Amino acid sequence: MSLFELVRLAFSRLRTGRLRAALTMLGVIIGVASVVALVGVGQGTTSNITERLSNLGTNLLTISAAGANGGASSTLTHEDVDALRSIAGIAGIAPESSTQATVGADGETTTTSIIGTTADYAAVRAFNVWQGTFFTDTAVEQNLRVAVLGATTADDLGLDETSIGREISIGGLPFRLVGILQPKGGSGFQDPDDQVLVPVGIVSKYFVSGDGVRTIGLSVTDEAQMDTVQAEVTSVLRTRHGIASTDEDDFRIFDQAQLLETASSISGTLTLLLGGIASISLIVGGIGIMNIMLVSVRERTREIGIRKAIGARGRDIMLQFLIEALTLSVLGGVIGIAVGLGVSALISRVGDITFSISPTTLAVALLFSLAVGVVFGVWPARQAARLDPINALRYE
Repeated sequence: MSLFELVRLAFSRLRTGRLRAALTMLGVIIGVASVVALVGVGQGTTSNITERLSNLGTNLLTISAAGANGGASSTLTHEDVDALRSIAGIAGIAPESSTQATVGADGETTTTSIIGTTADYAAVRAFNVWQGTFFTDTAVEQNLRVAVLGATTADDLGLDETSIGREISIGGLPFRLVGILQPKGGSGFQDPDDQVLVPVGIVSKYFVSGDGVRTIGLSVTDEAQMDTVQAEVTSVLRTRHGIASTDEDDFRIFDQAQLLETASSISGTLTLLLGGIASISLIVGGIGIMNIMLVSVRERTREIGIRKAIGARGRDIMLQFLIEALTLSVLGGVIGIAVGLGVSALISRVGDITFSISPTTLAVALLFSLAVGVVFGVWPARQAARLDPINALRYE
């Protein structure tokens, strides 16, 4: 009997017991849908984290004070920034002093982060200006009261492209709005779109006491120089801070590439874990297929006896029942993929969670459901093939 004929018989048999077939496939459908949905959400989250970290800057080194929030208690100073400028391989350097303040315009107010920095900030942190311009080195040197708003802050204040050049208030002081940044996308405590950027001297003069800075961002010219530049930065700062060879650094250096690699690794492991948990339900579905096929063998004992009596071989009987099990698992897998994609899209829409699925993942899910059909269909098929035709014909 040809494979096509065996498949046709399998579908014919399933049509005669539609409800049983549907309930049998339900376990596989739930299992495959769970794998697709959870892996899709996991891959989407990984992609989102990778994109956000990449958006923070290219070839970025971030030096953080081991002390505190920037200000008198910080171990990093503006003199440190000037000393680091002499290191070869640095494309840009941007110190950051920060505080929280109320920003107002035309009666609208919002409380957000005020970041004091230099003209290199946009290049170091990979920001693009949507409207207006970023403040210049001259503005920083002269401590001019100019400000650049993040996209979210501008929206909160109802400001747009027509607002460039107008006056806004920061902490009760007047500032001239010179630019609005393009959105990067983000949320939480350190949303890169919810901030106000002003010359670094302004923050030290009006908002934060002392000449310390919270962090120093360094953009390295070539990725191949990252380790060399980091070693030189460490050497310069240890020398300037008078740190003995046996003492620990009073600063920390974060490599953006290493942070990105670590985040991707963690997200990938989490995705595999979610997929593994979801696969358990797929195995349960396979057990359901095996149970139903064993019942089917018992119910069709006389049919098996008749087929053997008229010349069917054991392998023909085995192949027939195996094809039926595979048909159940593959149909369940296809339906499960469709359900999983629908559930993923719903989760993405309702929960504002990024969803991403690759064709490889869908192929693996389908192959896994096929493997379940083979593994859990072989035993019932062997049971059917090994029935004695005489005893089968006598079976009531």
